[in-house]
Amino acid sequence: MSERPTNWAGNVAFGAARLHHPRSVPELRALVAGSDRVHALGTGHSFNPIADTAGDLVAVTALPPLLEIDTDRATVTVAAGMRYGELVARLHEAGYALHNLGSLPHISVAGACATATHGSGERNGNLATAVSALELVGADGELRTLTRDADGEEFLGSVVGLGALGIATRVTLDLEPTFEISQYVYDDLPWHRLDTDHAEILGAGYSVSLFTDWAGPRINQVWVKRRTDAVDGWRAEPRWLDARLANSPRHPVPGMSPVHCTEQLGVPGPWHARLPHFRLEFTPSSGEELQTEYFVPRRDLVEALAALDDIRDRIAAVLQISEIRTIAADGLWLSPAYRRDSAALHFTWVADTSAVLPVLAAIEERLAPFGARPHWGKLFGVSAGALRDSYERHADFTALMCRADPTGKFRNDLLDRWFPETA
Repeated sequence: MSERPTNWAGNVAFGAARLHHPRSVPELRALVAGSDRVHALGTGHSFNPIADTAGDLVAVTALPPLLEIDTDRATVTVAAGMRYGELVARLHEAGYALHNLGSLPHISVAGACATATHGSGERNGNLATAVSALELVGADGELRTLTRDADGEEFLGSVVGLGALGIATRVTLDLEPTFEISQYVYDDLPWHRLDTDHAEILGAGYSVSLFTDWAGPRINQVWVKRRTDAVDGWRAEPRWLDARLANSPRHPVPGMSPVHCTEQLGVPGPWHARLPHFRLEFTPSSGEELQTEYFVPRRDLVEALAALDDIRDRIAAVLQISEIRTIAADGLWLSPAYRRDSAALHFTWVADTSAVLPVLAAIEERLAPFGARPHWGKLFGVSAGALRDSYERHADFTALMCRADPTGKFRNDLLDRWFPETA
């Protein structure tokens, strides 16, 4: 390649020898079968080289568009490279919804599910928990479909597959009836309120996000996304737990224009126009950022935040904004919420890797006692040993990789580091 492609943030320059844009599944199958090293590339929103390869990099976004709704099963089957933002309005028009969405509608369905990307909500699993079937091109170039009903544990090990088991061509997702959301933002929640009222705060809506710059004794903003059909009696009061209801739209990052953000101020709207933080028609930022995220057991959230208190100045010095969300437990082997209700501590950093990495090391040291699991698509330095200890099914996934890809066709340096037994 004359020019090396990069990820969205620009901090990763892919080292692949060739970049392909197959326009059909047969073309993709032939490419995979004839390659020694190959890996899929979605929309490039990962912040580490998880999608890289020394051989053939395959962008699946050029595969034929597919969106088939099965009304009998209440599912939708989509092309792997389709972005959520290209899918959701059509589902809503047909009377359906997905259970949740990530902050950005710009990410691809297959890439988001393969890395256990998530939204928020105490009862909401990550986006991959909606997957009921997955079609992959295997190392031999053959197509294989795995389903939740027929393939049991292998299916649970394959959905969050990190691109290590094959290249996804289509994904089937569970649907539910469409619904509406009203979004409210509260300013300046005192930090100490989390100590005593975290259950009320994080349970205030269908989806709740807390944003803080770690620079003072407050949570800058609390975004509460509530279903309009909720019947729990909650009301958007002008004051709530000493926080103030915002009287104008907000952007999570201080000083940024809210024009890129989904509508707030309690105005009802379709699920897909409120659950993401950002609108599809805008690029939320220039990509001049780095991101990290760690999952801890939800019951340990207050203690985990307290463990970071003595380095809050170091965090704030290289931080744009930090977000706290909740994710329901699931059974997907490599999900950071595997078998435990979780809280995710997300950090959006300045675009200075050398300044950020020492802070990551300090965060990881303090979160280690809580068995913190990193987001697979973000920056982190957690060792293979720590990953093995924090994931009960690490050895099972390693064995699954060896069976599905005995010659290591889909592996790369990062996968070899995380799962060294396969190298």
